[in-house]
Amino acid sequence: MKRPLRPEELRLWSLVAGTVRPAPGKAHPRPPEVPPEARAASKDDGKTPAIAKTEPTPKSAPRREPAPPHSIEPGRRRRISRERDPIGRRLDLHGYDQDQAQRALAYFLEDAAADGVRAVLVITGKGAQGDGVLRRRLPDWLSEAPIRPLVAGFSHADRHHGGEGAYYIALKRRPR
Repeated sequence: MKRPLRPEELRLWSLVAGTVRPAPGKAHPRPPEVPPEARAASKDDGKTPAIAKTEPTPKSAPRREPAPPHSIEPGRRRRISRERDPIGRRLDLHGYDQDQAQRALAYFLEDAAADGVRAVLVITGKGAQGDGVLRRRLPDWLSEAPIRPLVAGFSHADRHHGGEGAYYIALKRRPR
């Protein structure tokens, strides 16, 4: 047989339950009723530590952003590298600084997606010591807000398309 919850346990549970967001379409659970005699008995018997009475502030549901792009599925990557899925467009970022490259990439991907292109090749170069800034920053740019909804995934290109200095970018289908 279960023992009844003590008033301090009920108060603690109501604090915890107040921080939980219900699933869509569900209501907040009602806190259990505390009998008046139990409330009076639990005022301060000296045996239990006092629990701070803080009202939880309801938080608005955080806006969920789409997940950042990830690597292309292996089968699709293989088809792109062998050009069975055609590489619709190519962008060479050699000679661009970071700001110019980011703007050019955004315009390029928006234009390609609007035309229904499914795969593109972006050439960043390897940089002077093999650690190029554009090469390092491209994955960050692909996961930012204006570009993220367009990109299904990306990965380094095969050697015959530029190797570590180029990326295959798979684009999502256009909504109908």
